[in-house]
Amino acid sequence: VAAAAGALQAGGLVAVPTDTVYGVACLAQDSSAVRSIYRLKGRNCAKPLAICLGDVERLYRYCRVNVPDELLRDLLPGPVTLVLQRSEELNKDLNPFTSLVGVRIPNHPFMRDLARACSGPLALTSANISSQGSTLTVLEFQDLWPQLSLVVDGGPIGDIQSPECRLGSTVVDLSVSGKFSIIRPGCALTPTVEILKKKYGLVPESS
Repeated sequence: VAAAAGALQAGGLVAVPTDTVYGVACLAQDSSAVRSIYRLKGRNCAKPLAICLGDVERLYRYCRVNVPDELLRDLLPGPVTLVLQRSEELNKDLNPFTSLVGVRIPNHPFMRDLARACSGPLALTSANISSQGSTLTVLEFQDLWPQLSLVVDGGPIGDIQSPECRLGSTVVDLSVSGKFSIIRPGCALTPTVEILKKKYGLVPESS
């Protein structure tokens, strides 16, 4: 954790294991590191990056939350990205084209410890070239290693034979009060929708 936090504080990009697939992280408040992640992945500049935090409490600093705290805690930490209104605290150069931001709190002890060890949020994206498959072992993104400050090998994530394991987190937009919309089905769609509908009475955006 100390080595990875040090590399991030120095402006580097670090490959990390999460609870879904391997990711690449940098400090979200470091504009030049954010640009480096886009270059590394060959990612379209209009595609947003999510932020990663260690604890639900920290989310309130970077987002405007319009759902109950209990809902956040029912879904996080876990394989879900919640899309909320961003606050003024977040780096203006991170996703400047949208007023929303996706938030991840992976259910992975290393990732949560790393996020807690850094002063601000991490920007987090999958460890792959854009449009290629997500990765479940560090060898699968070997071509990216030379551009990374550090690669943290957490071993294989999930069942590397299973296509379901490569789906990444379920991305759900909660920015409109009382409603939700699924941006990416991901690996936790059914339980996520069940919690939002049955427990909290949210309705799908389209209805």
